[in-house]
Amino acid sequence: MSLKTPSAAPDVAAGPPERGTRTWTPGRLLHVPHGGLVLVLVLVAVFTAVQADSFTTSQNLLNVLRQISVTAVIAAGLTLLMTAGGMDFSMGGNAAVTLCVAAQLLHDGCGTLPVVIVSLLLATLIGLVNGLVVTYTRVAPFVATLASAMLLDGVALLVLDGMSVTIGDRMTGLGNDEVLGVPCLTVVALLVLAGTGLTMRFTTFGRDAFAMGGNEHVARLSGIDVNRRKLALYALAGVLAGLAGLMLLSRLGAAAPNTAGLQTQLTAVAAVVIGGTSLAGGHGTVIGTVFGVVLLGVVANALNLLQVNSNYQLVVTGGVLLVAAVVNEFQRRSAPGH
Repeated sequence: MSLKTPSAAPDVAAGPPERGTRTWTPGRLLHVPHGGLVLVLVLVAVFTAVQADSFTTSQNLLNVLRQISVTAVIAAGLTLLMTAGGMDFSMGGNAAVTLCVAAQLLHDGCGTLPVVIVSLLLATLIGLVNGLVVTYTRVAPFVATLASAMLLDGVALLVLDGMSVTIGDRMTGLGNDEVLGVPCLTVVALLVLAGTGLTMRFTTFGRDAFAMGGNEHVARLSGIDVNRRKLALYALAGVLAGLAGLMLLSRLGAAAPNTAGLQTQLTAVAAVVIGGTSLAGGHGTVIGTVFGVVLLGVVANALNLLQVNSNYQLVVTGGVLLVAAVVNEFQRRSAPGH
């Protein structure tokens, strides 16, 4: 005689389950791309708006957009480079040198267009030199470009000789004008970010960057000219650093000691990393970088509006970044395939 286990009877009182309906829980936000980062950004923005009425004014929002545009351009170049497994800590120093050289040339009466061309060529050359060192000496990118960053910060001080140099009303259109209510600086940054995103997603150059970041040896075996790609990536990082320097010069109208440099670079690196781009290479996203840049800009603006003591600003900024990074990591681990 066999025994049969009776099947559990359905809960009639509960009624039939509805198809297509899902119960929303806060944890589900982690499954939304960059949901954790967006959550932190929204919380910071809402808290600041409640505490400071001036946060939501058009003048303040435009000011935030102008401030983050320079960082966004540097971060765009870093996103592509880090996706390919590279790193350039000297982009902030490159921007500083470009800014100082351009300011000196404009102050001496040189034409704006020639100065822009010379400055961008100089920045590209600096990036290319970094690429040559990293590619052909096998020095770790972190070490090589950090040394370059210190060197370039020193060169910027030498160019200015410790003095501030003003450029009058030269290039003020780029730094202060607007296009359909959007600052020109932001328009430039959006074009750079869009171009970077399209390159990473739809071009052979972008696919090669992902392949190199995933496994450089396999990328070589698959026929990718890794050395040439590296040189192109570092040169591109250089020209974007130069563009960022010119953008900052147009906004400030002057070059001063310690403008841009390593602090700007670290801000860009933080934005890229909390945006989801891997330090080990093989994974990067421009959308995440945009959210990272905006979060850093909003936090800095909030601290100023709330009149937080400058001694605490770095502590608060670091704390917010740590929270964002942790939330982002939980989201990455909860994604399918992890």
